[in-house]
This record gives sequence, structure tokens and C-alpha cells, in this order.
Amino acid sequence: MFRLSDGEIAAQVAAWNICLEKKGVRLAILRRGKRGTLLYVFRPERLAADLSRPCVAAFLKRYGYEDLTAWGAVERLRQRLGETEEFPHEIGLFLGYPLGDVEGFIMNRGQNCKCCGCWKVYGDEEQALRRFAQYRKCQAVYLRLWQAGRSVEQLTVAAG
Repeated sequence: MFRLSDGEIAAQVAAWNICLEKKGVRLAILRRGKRGTLLYVFRPERLAADLSRPCVAAFLKRYGYEDLTAWGAVERLRQRLGETEEFPHEIGLFLGYPLGDVEGFIMNRGQNCKCCGCWKVYGDEEQALRRFAQYRKCQAVYLRLWQAGRSVEQLTVAAG
């Protein structure tokens, strides 16, 4: 198995950040381990807006998130990932999962969900099913375009 060094990965992430910054997309290394490197691809402005919602901010403060700027929160998430091999459940908020579903997952220890898709749903099942369908459609379109030769930069939509 081919593995890049930490320096090579950091250089590659820096290059992608330069390339995708004009589209409002950034990459951050969250964890490096035996099984590989965990990268987080996100839109800082969107993440900051999501995390600034009062209910989300209050929830994250319980897990030690004091700086809820995009980069401050990503840094705290990186710390949380370093504390255990498991994923801290609040990571769902960084992936766009509804707060109610993240809280439901924690309270139910991953059991008793209404349905499963990209995540386990404990709240609005209809809305989640619509979103899962949108994701499947988007994935199919992007896969087709990728297979037709489009580059990552061409596939990345500018923030709007």
C-alpha cells in the first residue's frame, strides 16, 4: 500500500486549498492514523453560519467548543478526534446533519432511529428522506461527470 508522508499530505492539502479557495471550499486535516488521513472538505462561511445558530452553539459549548468561528471549531473537532479512536458524535453538525438527529443519536446510543440514510434520523423523517434523495441524485450526476473526465476543480461549484 502506498502512503504519503505527513509533509506530502500537508503539501497536497495546501495545493488543493489554493485551487479551491476561489470557490469557497477548504480542506483541513482532522486526523492522521494507521488507517490513513481523515480530511474535512467544507465551506467555512456555511459552517460558520450553521454553528452560529443559538441551539447549535449551546450544544457545542457542552463539548468544549468556545471558538465557533469555522476554523476555531474545526480545530476543536481535531482535538476531540485526537482524544479517542471513535468519532465524537457532534461531527454530524460539521457534516450538515440536523441538531435533533445528532442529539437523538447521542440520547439513544445509535438505537431506535426512525430511518437510516446518510445518517440516522430521529427527527423529521420526511425532510431527511427528501434530502437523502437529493444526495443520491447529486452523487449520480457528479459520478457521471467525473467518469466523463471533469476535474475536481470543474466539479466544484462556487459558493452562492
